[in-house]
Amino acid sequence: MKEITPDMIKELRERTGVGMGKCKEALVLAEGDMEKAIDVLRKAGMASAVKKEGRETKEGLILAAEDKQHLILIEANAETDFVVQNDRFKHFLHDCVKQALETRPKSLADFIAQPYYKDKSITIEQYRNLVIQALGENIQLRRFEMITKHPNSSYGIYSHMGGKLVVLVEIAGASDQDGIAKEIAMHVAAENPEYLNAEEVPAHVIAREEEIARSQMQGKPANIVEKIVAGKVSAYKDQFCLVNQKYVKDNTVTVQQFLEACAKKVGKPLSIKCFWRWKVGQ
Repeated sequence: MKEITPDMIKELRERTGVGMGKCKEALVLAEGDMEKAIDVLRKAGMASAVKKEGRETKEGLILAAEDKQHLILIEANAETDFVVQNDRFKHFLHDCVKQALETRPKSLADFIAQPYYKDKSITIEQYRNLVIQALGENIQLRRFEMITKHPNSSYGIYSHMGGKLVVLVEIAGASDQDGIAKEIAMHVAAENPEYLNAEEVPAHVIAREEEIARSQMQGKPANIVEKIVAGKVSAYKDQFCLVNQKYVKDNTVTVQQFLEACAKKVGKPLSIKCFWRWKVGQ
């Protein structure tokens, strides 16, 4: 069996809110599997549905930038927040974002092999090594994503906690001047949806929620059980699907209803096409 460490117990507690002792018992029963341990606690009625992310495992920053045709997201990590807040680290990340937006690499591996635009005699990877030598910590470019803009869409970027959480939202039909995509991005930052709508929830996730719901209602009549299970699955979708969530600035309406109200104001249909929610270390 996988060794149960204090860090694992702490992470499970942070994700579920359940006491340390019960978290340890669940991890033992699940043989060290974090997701199975969550299911153990949920079946026992000690934890409700939890989001996928746990504790932050790395320090770092995420930076987003755009031009007329593209947007880019890049995350850079270091060992301590002290280094992350250093100007040299921030300049390195800004340089990477600027170059990637101009060169549009196909992958992170392609990008780090490129000559550094300020000094063609070194690559981005060699530039990274120079920053490591200067700051004395391991620094990594963890991930990047290049997004091609659609001419009929608007894009909202919201950076929170000084770049430790960045959200990007695409809305079809809106213009950047409307500011609607930025409003939805702020909601995504706060409420952390996992899916855009109910149709995106995988079948195995629904099956898991149904199994957990049924395990909590043993001994009840079958017809009652099925109604309660359907209600719990519906509640799960309301919690984790963006368009179903209560809008963070007005909980009397859902995000979808907020969007429909915006559509009436601008006089054209609007729809959320996609969202990206990046958190450092996720």
